[in-house]
Amino acid sequence: MANTTILLREDIESLGGRGEIVKVKAGYARNYLLPQGLATLATKGNLKQIEQERAALLKKAAVEKATAEAQKEQMGTIELAFERKAGEGGTLFGSVTSMDIADALKAKGYEIDRRRIVLKDAIKETGEYTVTVKLHREVALEVPVVVSAEGGEAEEPKKERKAKAEAAPEPAAEAAEAAE
Repeated sequence: MANTTILLREDIESLGGRGEIVKVKAGYARNYLLPQGLATLATKGNLKQIEQERAALLKKAAVEKATAEAQKEQMGTIELAFERKAGEGGTLFGSVTSMDIADALKAKGYEIDRRRIVLKDAIKETGEYTVTVKLHREVALEVPVVVSAEGGEAEEPKKERKAKAEAAPEPAAEAAEAAE
């Protein structure tokens, strides 16, 4: 299997950070990284140019990290709220996805790419959640997200509803007591 040495122009989570020289499979480099502009070949002919680029990329990364830190400070008090149609037990008819969160942040004046929002699965129940937003590979922000049912009070979550149902006496037992 042939490997190729490349310089990364962007952060790629599975490979490394911007400015790093890494070895990858030739097909991965040829078919994905190079055409997308995510990397350049690290050949002997352009190694000096790559070193200059690498130094420039490292300076740029330091500036971006400082910008991300400043943005984190600015966004520190942000909280997002969503109203969705919900059924019994607080289960949403739709869901709240990373795209919804990105749109809500955009409405508040913050342009965040949806791929930088870390959401394991879409939110499918009412409640309070914490979503991580990666502003930079070393800077992350925790954003509280509240999902409520449309039209006011949220339905009780399933666990709470079940606990209350167990504590309440049976309707048939109540009817028998009332008949006596």
